[in-house]
Amino acid sequence: MKFVARTITLLWLLAACPGTHGATLTDTPNSSASTGDFPTKPVRIIEPFGMGGGPDLLARALAPELSKLWGQPVRVENHPGAGATAAPALVAKSPADGYTLLLNTSSQAYSAVLSKTLPYDPLNDFIPTASLTSQPYLLVAGQPAGVTTVDELIAAAKAKPGQLRFASTGAGTATHLAAVKFNLATGIEALEVLPRPSDAIADVLAGTIEGRTTYMFAPISITLTPIRDGKLIPLGVSTATRSILLPDVPTIAEAGVTGFDFPFWYGIWVPARTPVRVVGKLAKDIARALAEPNMREWLAKHGADRMNMTQPEFARFVRGESESAKRLIKSAP
Repeated sequence: MKFVARTITLLWLLAACPGTHGATLTDTPNSSASTGDFPTKPVRIIEPFGMGGGPDLLARALAPELSKLWGQPVRVENHPGAGATAAPALVAKSPADGYTLLLNTSSQAYSAVLSKTLPYDPLNDFIPTASLTSQPYLLVAGQPAGVTTVDELIAAAKAKPGQLRFASTGAGTATHLAAVKFNLATGIEALEVLPRPSDAIADVLAGTIEGRTTYMFAPISITLTPIRDGKLIPLGVSTATRSILLPDVPTIAEAGVTGFDFPFWYGIWVPARTPVRVVGKLAKDIARALAEPNMREWLAKHGADRMNMTQPEFARFVRGESESAKRLIKSAP
């Protein structure tokens, strides 16, 4: 149980980190971005998982809609690596003017555990600006693992305690926390394999496909092709309801892990001290873009649900997600 103990300690530190209320909104005009003309130049959306990952796909769908709305280019930049912390590090030190946006997963709320070693504070150096989508991830195993169901995975892990290996995109990321919750809920011990500093999520998934790791939680969008090719086995959906993209794949709860429900969500953050008027405009305009017919069609096609929160609601939600980690630890044996 050494792995579980280490993981519990890790997540307890996460829960103990300060909430997002440390990030500040200010009306102080620190650039032309604080005027009603924002934006007056190109905007960047930075994402941390690399080409083909969920944040990348969502950013590339959203960018054209924002560009049409603003009459300015909106470009997507991939900055994977460092356990999905390279992109937040870049945004944290960017000017607080609204022209550099971070599109990240729920990992942004959870990665506060790394605050002591990261060059930024995941909560207090950012302002949660706009909620985007919520959707399931998929528990998958590679063909070499020889398991085809959740029950078979659990049995294999219990037959070899601490010997099975699971992949994640980095300690404190949503893929990590989902696996921890699954391991605790099923009473299994397994070894986490952390990504290399340069790895994107596609590289992490390749490790499971090729058998270097046994299982992982991954965005459904990047699993569909290897599943179709027979290289990846879908075991269960992380949410309480099935995905329209894989309607024949049971939820993990349906597969026998009672009550398991772990949705993954996406949002937009900006550096702390971005002017309040800019944050407000970004929030409203991103909500408008998500409501456009092209975006609604894209979300339906990708099995994603729009979260539809105001900026203050999203900020409270992020704090609540950090608290949910604390509750998870309290419920662990």
